[in-house]
Amino acid sequence: MAERVTEIYSMLIPLAEGRLLAPRSCVAEVIAYAEPTPMADAPPWYLGLLSWNNRSIPVVSFEGMCGQPIPTGSTRSRVVVFHGLMRKLECQAFGLLSQGFPQLVRVSSDVLRADPMRVISDRMPALCGVRLMNETPLVPDLERLELQIAEETSAAA
Repeated sequence: MAERVTEIYSMLIPLAEGRLLAPRSCVAEVIAYAEPTPMADAPPWYLGLLSWNNRSIPVVSFEGMCGQPIPTGSTRSRVVVFHGLMRKLECQAFGLLSQGFPQLVRVSSDVLRADPMRVISDRMPALCGVRLMNETPLVPDLERLELQIAEETSAAA
């Protein structure tokens, strides 16, 4: 009989205001921030392209995608590289600007609850807000993020 999974290793990704909670299995690597090469005619949230593992990956700002001010990169900033889940990107990965080093956490039903007070607008690439002990992170919609990035990448090509 298969063993039931009771915990999921996840990452709390710091943003300018708040955090994201994403499954660790979706993250390929966390790398130091470097200024991405801008793409012509890309929206402001599409920060540009960055070299990673001999590939050029798109790097985006979650805050910018939500219509919030886009934070600038600093020496504390990192890029969280996500695996492309839908195979919509040629490079099969994309980067998300983080305002610090993500924290690895074990998530179980004992510590995770839906946050009914958090309103998610249609323009936000998020599935929901949750309560994780004393944190209130958003769960990013990784499929939607990848689709939006793929649309902009093909439009700029």
